[in-house]
Amino acid sequence: MSTTAVERLAPRGTTAAHRRRVVGLCALTVALVVAGALSLAVGARALSPPEVWHGLFAAPDADRRLTEIRLIVQTVRVPRTVLAIVAGVALGVGGALIQGYTRNPIADTGLLGVNSGASFAVVSVIAVFGLSHPFQYVWFAFLGAAVAGVIVFGLASIGRGAGNPLTLALAGQGVTVFLAAMTTAVALSDKESLNALRFWNAGSVAGVGFDVIRPVTAFVVVGLLLALIMLPTLNLLNLGDDVARGLGVNIVLSRTVGILAVTLLAGAATAACGPIAFLGLMVAHVARYLTGPDYRWLVPYAGLLGAVVLLVCDVVGRLVVRPGELDAGVVVALLGAPFFAVLVWRGKFRNA
Repeated sequence: MSTTAVERLAPRGTTAAHRRRVVGLCALTVALVVAGALSLAVGARALSPPEVWHGLFAAPDADRRLTEIRLIVQTVRVPRTVLAIVAGVALGVGGALIQGYTRNPIADTGLLGVNSGASFAVVSVIAVFGLSHPFQYVWFAFLGAAVAGVIVFGLASIGRGAGNPLTLALAGQGVTVFLAAMTTAVALSDKESLNALRFWNAGSVAGVGFDVIRPVTAFVVVGLLLALIMLPTLNLLNLGDDVARGLGVNIVLSRTVGILAVTLLAGAATAACGPIAFLGLMVAHVARYLTGPDYRWLVPYAGLLGAVVLLVCDVVGRLVVRPGELDAGVVVALLGAPFFAVLVWRGKFRNA
C-alpha cells in the first residue's frame, strides 16, 4: 500500500474510533438511565412504572396507598439512587486517575489512605463526641480522608524517592496500616464506635438524605472539574516524566493537582457511603479495554461505568436476601475480588 493510501485511510480509522467511543458513551448513558429506573422500582416493596411515576411527580392526595408510594420513592429511593450515581462517578473517575498518576495498574483510591483516614475520623468523633447521625460525622469523615491523602502525598514527596509512583504506593500502604490499627484500637474501646464502624465500613448508599448528598456532590463536582482540566497533561505524563518534562509539563504541579482531584473525589464518596473497595480498580480496567489509553475518553467512561456498576450492585443487594438487604459495598467486593484474581491470573496488568 502506498504512503498516499495510508494517509487517506488514517483519518477514516480515527473517525471510526471516535464514532465507536461516542456510541459507547451513549450506550453507557442509556444503561445508567435503566439502572436508575431499576433502583427506583426495586426494593422490599416492588413498584410498577406507573407507581414510580406517581411517586416522583404526582401531586399529594388523600389516598393512603399512593401517599405511601410517594414517601418510599421520594424519601428513600431517590436519595439512594442519586448517591449511588454521585459516588459511582467519583470512585470510577478517581480509580482511573490514580492509576494514571501513579502509573500503577493495580492502584485504587484506597491507595492514598482515604478509606482508612475516613474510618479513623468516624470512630474517633463518635467515641469523643457521641455523634450518631450521618450528617454530623460525614464532615469529619471527609476531613480524615483529606488529611490522610495529604500525609501520604507529603511522605511520597520527600527523600530520595520523591515523586516516584512506587514511593507513593508504599507511603499509602504504610499510612493505611497505621490508621487501620488506630481505628481498631478506638473501636474496641468504645461500643458505639464499634457498632457505627461495622455499619459504615460495609459501604452502603442507603439511609443518607439530601442534607448529606448536597455538600458531597459539591466536592465531587470540584474534583471532576480539576480532573477534566488535567486530562491532556495526564496523557503526557504517561509517556514518562522525561518526555512530559521535555514537552513543557510541570511534573510536580500536575501530580499535585491530580492527587488533589483524587482526594476530593474519593474522600467525598467515602465520607458519604463508607469504603467501597475494588470499584475504581474494576471500572478503570474495563474503561481502558473499551477506549484505549487516552484519558480524555477513559475518564468519562470510567465515571459512567462506576455509576452503573454501583447502581446495579445496590439493586442486586436488595434482591438476593429479600426481605433483607446486602450493602452495595459487599456486593461490589464479591464482584471485585474475582475480577482482581482473574487480572492476576491472566497477567493483564498493564501500565496505566
